[in-house]
Amino acid sequence: MKKLKNLLIYYIFVYFSFIPLSYAAFEINARTAILQDFLSGEILYEKDITRSIYPASMTKIMTSIVVFDLLKTGDLNLDDKVMVSENAWRLSQSGYSSMFIMVNDEVTIEELLKGIIIASGNDACVALAEGIAGTEEEFAIMMNSKAAEIGMINSNFTNASGINDPDNYSTVEDILLMSNYLIKNYPDYYSYFKEKTFTWDRTGGDPITQGNRNPLLYKNFGADGIKTGYLAVEKYSLASSIKKGNRRLIAVGSGFETKNSRSRQSKKLLTWGLTNFDTIQIAENNKVLARLDVWLGKKDQVKAYVKEDIYKTIPKARKRHLKTLIYYDGPIVAPIKKNQKLGILKVVYKDEIINEYQVYAFEDIKKLNIISRIIKSINYLIWGDV
Repeated sequence: MKKLKNLLIYYIFVYFSFIPLSYAAFEINARTAILQDFLSGEILYEKDITRSIYPASMTKIMTSIVVFDLLKTGDLNLDDKVMVSENAWRLSQSGYSSMFIMVNDEVTIEELLKGIIIASGNDACVALAEGIAGTEEEFAIMMNSKAAEIGMINSNFTNASGINDPDNYSTVEDILLMSNYLIKNYPDYYSYFKEKTFTWDRTGGDPITQGNRNPLLYKNFGADGIKTGYLAVEKYSLASSIKKGNRRLIAVGSGFETKNSRSRQSKKLLTWGLTNFDTIQIAENNKVLARLDVWLGKKDQVKAYVKEDIYKTIPKARKRHLKTLIYYDGPIVAPIKKNQKLGILKVVYKDEIINEYQVYAFEDIKKLNIISRIIKSINYLIWGDV
């Protein structure tokens, strides 16, 4: 039997025209910023991403995640009610962004979530934290536990709202991890973040309608989240996301000097990522990727696949084509068991291997019976066929 080593069998060529761009010249007017392609996970832009920041109301993303976890496990329901304490109410009287809940109001979890996500209500954060954990301090322990699980190694939370506290800190890199986790794990609840208004039918007064504080939702370019922030010591911040077709980008920036700058610069960063990069799907989880030659099997080829979705984000101005190759020792001798390791998928850019993935058998292939194997072997000796 002929044995082929590192047989190249599968190509994907993706051609791009060259666009004369100077990536080094691209700059965002923020103290710290980061941009990521959601599908590939690749970082497209970064600026001082491990610099410590005060996350301000971006903290509310983690507050929401903790609640979403409890909803997902069934330990909490959207129509469960929380009684508002005087402690929570006082925040609505202190000049902070508020939902304007009143002492002894019984408010549903869903209403409080909307008050947090859309209206950025600090009073709603405290009410929800107290309703779930008893105190805001205990709720912060839950937040930090979740942050550790996500991998936010440079963050610490001391409250549910992001009100100024030197021990409530993070980085844009960690806020990106948190935002990515939110979008990936709670797609249904994430829809709250794109709602533009929230009306609270408050006790003792007319209903209050507040608009979402995320300025990008009103720019009509595909933004669908996620959360603004402001503290005098930090200036303006924004975690944002845009979805165009199958592509999604996530950006986080902090230290914008003004509200207008936050809006303009965040849109500039997201638009730059959409315009100058393409994301290509290399392989789909549990879908047939290729067919590899088989020796002495009841089928001449075996279907092969990878166990994950594989995407690559390509800077249009820097490459002409992306190439994927499958290397295996073939033809593969039967019998073959489903999920048997067959070879390696290599993603190559300009003759450099940038990633490797294990390739598996998608099916069982039985061995030919003894007579068929003899005939097959004789044919090979005479004709060279496999």
